[in-house]
Amino acid sequence: MLPCQFHEIMVNLQYSYRWLKPNTKFVLFGLLYIMMCCTSSEDSESPVEVIDPVDDTVDLVGAALNYRNHCGGCHGQNMSSFVEREWTYGNSFEEMVQSITNGYPDNGMPAYGATFSEQEIQELTDYILSEIDGKTKAMLEEENPDLSGLISSDDLTFRLETITDEIPGVPWGIAQLPNGEILVTERGGSLFLVRNDGQLVEVTNLPDIVSEGQGGLLDVVIHPNFENNSLVYLSYSRANPNNSSELTTAVARAVLNGNSLSQVETIFTALPYLNSGLHYGSRLLFDTDGYLYVSVGDRGQRDVYPQALDNYLGKIHRIQDDGQIPTDNPFYNTQGAVNSIFTYGTRNPQGMSLHPETGAVWEGEHGPQGGDEINLLEAGNNNGWPVISYGLNYDGTSFTDLTALEGMEQPVHYWTPSIAPCGMTFVSGNFYGNWRNDLFVGSLKFEYLHRLKMNGNAVVGHETLLEGIGRVRDAHMGSDGYLYIVVEGPGRLIRLVPEQ
Repeated sequence: MLPCQFHEIMVNLQYSYRWLKPNTKFVLFGLLYIMMCCTSSEDSESPVEVIDPVDDTVDLVGAALNYRNHCGGCHGQNMSSFVEREWTYGNSFEEMVQSITNGYPDNGMPAYGATFSEQEIQELTDYILSEIDGKTKAMLEEENPDLSGLISSDDLTFRLETITDEIPGVPWGIAQLPNGEILVTERGGSLFLVRNDGQLVEVTNLPDIVSEGQGGLLDVVIHPNFENNSLVYLSYSRANPNNSSELTTAVARAVLNGNSLSQVETIFTALPYLNSGLHYGSRLLFDTDGYLYVSVGDRGQRDVYPQALDNYLGKIHRIQDDGQIPTDNPFYNTQGAVNSIFTYGTRNPQGMSLHPETGAVWEGEHGPQGGDEINLLEAGNNNGWPVISYGLNYDGTSFTDLTALEGMEQPVHYWTPSIAPCGMTFVSGNFYGNWRNDLFVGSLKFEYLHRLKMNGNAVVGHETLLEGIGRVRDAHMGSDGYLYIVVEGPGRLIRLVPEQ
């Protein structure tokens, strides 16, 4: 083995090692010792030790890497989504092999039969089943990193304050009220109010939410004039009233009275309804003029909807606070176009934030395998999906040879490989020193907070923070001047507090 090949293996293994069981780590160290001995030998004629082909320790390394690169973004690097769950398609060895091989595209599970060999699929199945054997969610929570003590970043020393670690399910979006309390959505269909003392109170009288696939209760935002009107906006997956198997992204507006909603009304529905559990988006954002932006994913139909203006899917929409359409929208007078469209050519946008100085709307979205993007939105822009992309299909094949084309916008930044970005916010004010105006993006795949160091609209540096914190679902600049994040596994609301 060449030294460079060994180095490459070590780089890859560092990401998978921490999830292996102790006995697996022991075997792995033995294997690496043998590899190092072979590397250091100068005798090209030395006999090579033959490894038993039925021994699965070598295959386990490949399976761990395949899990990290292809499965961890959705299921968690610590396999949290497999533990103590109801298995939709069965959890026997044969059923899991079937799921990995053929996939369930309508529910977001790609087919890997063309990506992996039959043996690799069986090894991946064995690896998953062995790693989750006997595990509980409580055990996973015990493996979480220590959140106490000071943390040093490139430009700031800070500590973490856990406001609550009792949010059930998958927390998704957060919004702070003027009194300091925080609303947290849970994808399964619950809305919680986190009191200033950390007490979790469930909010009642929500709209009819369907939690299926990647859908459920998604984002939450409050009206800019909340102190006077108490208006709250929720994005969620809604069933077709004429066909309950078809769903889409919708936005409801309601008045928050204590821990209950009243005057609940749907003000936005992204047509058409589809029999798909994929790519709902969806983030909500008010700009400085009081317009509401709604991000909607392509629902897994990349070749049908994102580039066409006659539908709502794969678009960023701009509406008034009551759902009416601004007459200065870019396609308001375009025949056949949906007049709420602000930009189009979008895949699965799960991040939006307002620049604190320019007031511009920025958007973040998942690519497929690679090609996650951060975009600066301008009225009428075509952001290119799926005609141009820096990503590949999940099976490693190409769906486009183009990364740029006239008339289509380039992202401000893109990630290859994917980090699975979810939720993002600019830091405003002077409280965080040199973090000011930098963009912070949550990573589902690698479970950290990604800092994009900004100079105007240009990314000039990067920093990963809070590695291993959990799947970061949202980042929010609070009205109190603090930066908040919400993570899953367990569901925690965390405040980042700078040391003065």
